Amino acid sequence: MKRYLNTLYVMTQGAYLAKEGECIAVRIEGETKTLIPIHNIGSVVCFGNVSCSPFLMGFCGQNGVNISYLSANGRFLARVCGPVSGNVLLRREQYRRADNSEFCVEIAKSFIVGKIVNCRTVLLRALRDHSDKPGIEEIQSIAGKLKTNLELLERESSLDGVRGIEGDSANLYFSVFDRLITAQKDAFYFHQRSRRPPRDNINALLSFLYVLLRHDVESALESVGLDPAVGFLHRDRPGRASLALDMMEEFRPFLADRLALSLVNLQQVQAKGFKQSETGAVRMTDECKRTLIGAYQSRKQEEIRHPFIGERVQIGLLPHLQAQLLARFLRNNLDGYPPFIWR
Repeated sequence: MKRYLNTLYVMTQGAYLAKEGECIAVRIEGETKTLIPIHNIGSVVCFGNVSCSPFLMGFCGQNGVNISYLSANGRFLARVCGPVSGNVLLRREQYRRADNSEFCVEIAKSFIVGKIVNCRTVLLRALRDHSDKPGIEEIQSIAGKLKTNLELLERESSLDGVRGIEGDSANLYFSVFDRLITAQKDAFYFHQRSRRPPRDNINALLSFLYVLLRHDVESALESVGLDPAVGFLHRDRPGRASLALDMMEEFRPFLADRLALSLVNLQQVQAKGFKQSETGAVRMTDECKRTLIGAYQSRKQEEIRHPFIGERVQIGLLPHLQAQLLARFLRNNLDGYPPFIWR
């Protein structure tokens, strides 16, 4: 399983990936810059003008290595993958459960419990680490309101009600997100969540990290045989990985938001890494993206004790463990789906 920690990100425009023996060759202007054994790679992500040979795509498909194509700014475009893994009976059960409104409410509540608890943990850690900073009372108040929403969620019986509590909780959490930024305030500030395109540096950071996280969650779901497109909380929509978006909810605060805050507060990313276009859209430079990807990969190598299985695991394996737990729940081998809770 450890190979799933390794994702090859290719950002150099004009790069060409080819098969060379049992390796992936990365070529720039006809020169081979690096060779990576296929057994060391879990997936490949290509940004912008990066191409792959047909032989490499077939080779990756045979070895269970997905290739994702994203725009230079991180918008998902397409994915190349081999035969669907896993038991067809599991996917059929997933589809049946997705048509059961009571089941959708049950599992959607689990995903959102994970999200709200982890958002609250981000705030409580900020209270602990920065107790002398302005705005502490406001953060404490929002943490209390999130706790109240957890109690409301427990009693909710409709899917729209669950979505409403999730939306309110997200608004509460992001209402104090700017308070968590303690350095470089002239360049890094947060007023509200903006996407497609992001309108400030923090939103650009978050959007890019969410792209990386979505890729990892999709790959994890596919690796256990689940269909990332058929979810329980997010509605079905052509081209949308609804189940991946469902499972992302519990990971956003821990894997993306917290990392974005650390990079800014420790000044590992700076204002020079961001450019604003005439339309107001904010984009990161290639150098800044490389810094972000490096930090994300390093974070995935760290270890944490999994709250359900009780063992220390590398953070990069968390989506795969949660995907396995979800598959066990759908097979009726677990009484409920245990979301990832950050302690």
